[in-house]
Amino acid sequence: QYHLVESGGGSVQPGGSLRLSCATSGFVLDDYVIGWFRQAPGKDREGALCVSRSGSSICYEDSIKARFHVSENSAENTVYLQMDNLQPEDTAVYFCAAGPPGLVGRYEERHFGAWGQGTRVTVSS
Repeated sequence: QYHLVESGGGSVQPGGSLRLSCATSGFVLDDYVIGWFRQAPGKDREGALCVSRSGSSICYEDSIKARFHVSENSAENTVYLQMDNLQPEDTAVYFCAAGPPGLVGRYEERHFGAWGQGTRVTVSS
Protein backbone atom coordinates (compact mmCIF):
# COMPACT_ATOMS: atom_id res chain seq x y z
CA GLN A 1 0.00 0.00 0.00
CA TYR A 2 1.39 3.36 -1.02
CA HIS A 3 2.08 5.61 1.93
CA LEU A 4 3.51 9.13 1.94
CA VAL A 5 3.91 11.35 4.98
CA GLU A 6 4.99 14.96 4.81
CA SER A 7 6.63 16.76 7.68
CA GLY A 8 8.75 19.81 8.34
CA GLY A 9 6.19 22.53 7.89
CA GLY A 10 5.90 25.44 10.29
CA SER A 11 5.94 29.20 10.62
CA VAL A 12 8.80 31.31 9.37
CA GLN A 13 9.47 34.95 8.67
CA PRO A 14 9.93 36.21 5.11
CA GLY A 15 13.37 35.28 3.88
CA GLY A 16 13.47 32.19 6.04
CA SER A 17 13.95 28.57 5.04
CA LEU A 18 12.27 25.26 5.68
CA ARG A 19 13.02 21.72 4.61
CA LEU A 20 10.02 19.54 4.04
CA SER A 21 10.29 15.77 4.14
CA CYS A 22 8.23 13.20 2.29
CA ALA A 23 8.68 9.81 3.90
CA THR A 24 7.49 7.00 1.65
CA SER A 25 6.71 3.34 2.16
CA GLY A 26 4.91 0.51 0.40
CA PHE A 27 6.63 1.01 -2.93
CA VAL A 28 10.09 1.27 -4.42
CA LEU A 29 10.88 4.97 -4.36
CA ASP A 30 13.12 4.93 -7.42
CA ASP A 31 10.35 3.35 -9.52
CA TYR A 32 8.16 6.42 -9.16
CA VAL A 33 8.17 10.14 -9.67
CA ILE A 34 7.61 12.18 -6.53
CA GLY A 35 5.83 15.45 -7.06
CA TRP A 36 5.51 18.41 -4.72
CA PHE A 37 2.34 20.50 -4.71
CA ARG A 38 0.81 23.21 -2.58
CA GLN A 39 -2.59 24.63 -1.80
CA ALA A 40 -2.83 28.19 -0.56
CA PRO A 41 -5.65 29.22 1.77
CA GLY A 42 -8.88 29.61 -0.15
CA LYS A 43 -7.37 28.45 -3.42
CA ASP A 44 -7.23 25.27 -5.46
CA ARG A 45 -4.16 23.11 -5.32
CA GLU A 46 -1.54 24.33 -7.74
CA GLY A 47 0.11 22.24 -10.40
CA ALA A 48 3.33 20.44 -9.57
CA LEU A 49 6.01 22.69 -8.14
CA CYS A 50 8.81 20.18 -8.59
CA VAL A 51 9.10 16.53 -9.54
CA SER A 52 11.95 14.13 -8.94
CA ARG A 53 13.05 10.56 -9.43
CA SER A 54 16.23 8.76 -8.47
CA GLY A 55 18.02 11.92 -7.47
CA SER A 56 17.14 13.95 -10.56
CA SER A 57 14.64 16.73 -10.25
CA ILE A 58 13.02 19.60 -12.07
CA CYS A 59 11.10 22.57 -10.75
CA TYR A 60 8.82 24.20 -13.24
CA GLU A 61 8.39 27.90 -12.47
CA ASP A 62 11.28 30.36 -12.43
CA SER A 63 10.27 31.72 -9.03
CA ILE A 64 10.34 28.19 -7.65
CA LYS A 65 13.49 27.03 -9.42
CA ALA A 66 15.46 29.84 -7.85
CA ARG A 67 14.43 29.02 -4.29
CA PHE A 68 13.26 25.39 -4.02
CA HIS A 69 15.48 22.34 -4.38
CA VAL A 70 14.69 18.65 -4.22
CA SER A 71 16.94 15.98 -2.80
CA GLU A 72 16.51 12.34 -1.90
CA ASN A 73 17.77 9.86 0.62
CA SER A 74 16.95 6.56 -1.05
CA ALA A 75 18.22 4.56 1.91
CA GLU A 76 15.57 6.29 4.03
CA ASN A 77 12.94 6.31 1.24
CA THR A 78 12.58 10.01 1.83
CA VAL A 79 12.44 12.96 -0.52
CA TYR A 80 13.15 16.48 0.67
CA LEU A 81 12.04 19.87 -0.54
CA GLN A 82 14.41 22.60 0.58
CA MET A 83 12.68 25.97 0.43
CA ASP A 84 14.76 29.12 0.78
CA ASN A 85 13.90 32.81 0.80
CA LEU A 86 10.31 32.03 1.65
CA GLN A 87 7.76 34.76 1.04
CA PRO A 88 4.20 35.28 2.28
CA GLU A 89 2.86 34.03 -1.04
CA ASP A 90 4.47 30.67 -0.28
CA THR A 91 2.02 30.19 2.58
CA ALA A 92 0.16 26.97 1.83
CA VAL A 93 -0.30 23.35 2.70
CA TYR A 94 2.39 21.39 0.89
CA PHE A 95 1.82 17.88 -0.41
CA CYS A 96 3.96 15.19 -1.91
CA ALA A 97 2.58 12.55 -4.24
CA ALA A 98 3.78 9.52 -6.17
CA GLY A 99 3.20 9.03 -9.86
CA PRO A 100 4.43 6.91 -12.76
CA PRO A 101 7.67 7.76 -14.53
CA GLY A 102 8.12 8.32 -18.22
CA LEU A 103 5.61 11.09 -18.84
CA VAL A 104 6.39 13.27 -21.81
CA GLY A 105 5.67 16.85 -20.88
CA ARG A 106 4.86 18.56 -17.62
CA TYR A 107 3.52 16.54 -14.73
CA GLU A 108 0.10 17.61 -13.46
CA GLU A 109 -1.95 16.74 -10.41
CA ARG A 110 -4.00 14.18 -12.36
CA HIS A 111 -0.88 12.09 -12.99
CA PHE A 112 -0.39 11.31 -9.32
CA GLY A 113 -2.36 8.58 -7.60
CA ALA A 114 -0.98 8.44 -4.06
CA TRP A 115 -0.84 11.50 -1.81
CA GLY A 116 0.33 12.47 1.61
CA GLN A 117 -1.82 14.38 4.06
CA GLY A 118 0.10 17.63 3.69
CA THR A 119 2.16 19.85 5.94
CA ARG A 120 1.35 23.49 6.58
CA VAL A 121 3.80 26.30 5.85
CA THR A 122 3.09 29.82 7.05
CA VAL A 123 5.29 32.73 6.07
CA SER A 124 4.59 35.99 7.86
CA SER A 125 6.30 38.71 9.81
